[in-house]
Amino acid sequence: MQKGFIKLGALLGALSVILGAFGAHALKALISEKSLAIFETGVRYQYYHVAALLITGILYKEFPNNFLQWAGRLFCLGILFFSGSLYLLACINIAEHTGLKWIGAITPLGGICFIAGWLLVATGVSKKINLY
Repeated sequence: MQKGFIKLGALLGALSVILGAFGAHALKALISEKSLAIFETGVRYQYYHVAALLITGILYKEFPNNFLQWAGRLFCLGILFFSGSLYLLACINIAEHTGLKWIGAITPLGGICFIAGWLLVATGVSKKINLY
């Protein structure tokens, strides 16, 4: 599992840089300042949790337990729900599809995944239990 988190973290890290550059260069001319700020928040939190995913993968070698496995999974889900919903909101603002604003309700679910992931990391490093 640790290699999987590290590989996925590396790929999502590369995607963070790509999306950040896309936002700074291509989107800047297409969307409002408010929408650009929403997009940049998504990129920033994706990058923070890429680091968390990499750290979780590294910690798993020393503390192999289900808490860290679930922490990594929740960081991935958090990126998908939190950052993904913010990317969609910024793009929806480009297309002016006001009927899709409900997507913003998904963002807090991602935040909950991030919080739960961090709490599971704390629990996982407190318990050196090999569950295999």
